[in-house]
Amino acid sequence: MTSKRETFTVWMKSLVMQGNGCTAFDENGEVVYRIDNYDNKHSNEVYLMDLHGKLLFTVCEKKICGFPSWKGCKNTGANKPFFQVRKSWRSLLGKKGFSYKVTMRSDSSFYRLEGLSGKSSEFRITDGNGGVVAEAKRKQSSSGVVLGDDVFTLVVEPHVDHSFIMALVTVYGLIRHQI
Repeated sequence: MTSKRETFTVWMKSLVMQGNGCTAFDENGEVVYRIDNYDNKHSNEVYLMDLHGKLLFTVCEKKICGFPSWKGCKNTGANKPFFQVRKSWRSLLGKKGFSYKVTMRSDSSFYRLEGLSGKSSEFRITDGNGGVVAEAKRKQSSSGVVLGDDVFTLVVEPHVDHSFIMALVTVYGLIRHQI
């Protein structure tokens, strides 16, 4: 968490040979987060780690009545979910794009993970009041070339827990079967 807006480059590839996951780089090109899935693509459990391999979150997928949901457990020793993600009623009612509700265990606050209209690889995370806390768009090189849909720029607003946002990026990767 910082007091200024932060920009990350997220590459939906693992740095581990034969692994599935993604890697996040800071503005200086340094690896800051990595998500690894040592099993197969679209596993039921993936791990968010920092640069040094310290486990920050475990994200698990569950199916409830045929609908997928995800829970994120912070690496605090307790096995209680820090957050849970479920498909929003907006998406279930056939509205365009995707929308998922993120509920927090600790209080009654919530967030939304929403696709940007018409852009399958772009999304934003908003708080309960609709304020944008993070947004991901396809990465453009300095010369204006748009990179593949597995590389995006993630802008995180000030005073937001970066590891929590990266855990939601993990859920996004699981939704799109990229991890």
